[in-house]
Amino acid sequence: MTQAINSMNIGEAAGASGVSAKMIRYYEETGLIPAAARTPAGYRVYKDTDVHRLRFIRRARDLGFGVAEIGELLDLWNDSARHSAAVKQLAQAHISELQSKIDGLQQMADTLQNLIDCCAGDNRPDCPILSSLEEHTPP
Repeated sequence: MTQAINSMNIGEAAGASGVSAKMIRYYEETGLIPAAARTPAGYRVYKDTDVHRLRFIRRARDLGFGVAEIGELLDLWNDSARHSAAVKQLAQAHISELQSKIDGLQQMADTLQNLIDCCAGDNRPDCPILSSLEEHTPP
């Protein structure tokens, strides 16, 4: 017995996958998902396999992977001869990028906290926060 393949429009695919219709069109445009089949009237039609792929993409996006990295993950996902080491390497590189962003955000927060600590926050016009923004020169 074969499993029936459901077909659905973009709104139904969006609801089933948790990916907005706008993002589905974007993922199609960028090649993360194949071009959808079309009805004679030109409406997109999606199958269960498309929704499964969209859920994969959504989970990868939730983890902060970019479009190019998701493309690589999809290629690995679809390659039954893949080596898990390649997937692990990609994930480890992504963690390094995330940690770098976290470090940068922490530096910004620390700098801003120092400026806040220096600001009297009273009725005087002097403000070290504004002074710092005015005096800072770009690298």
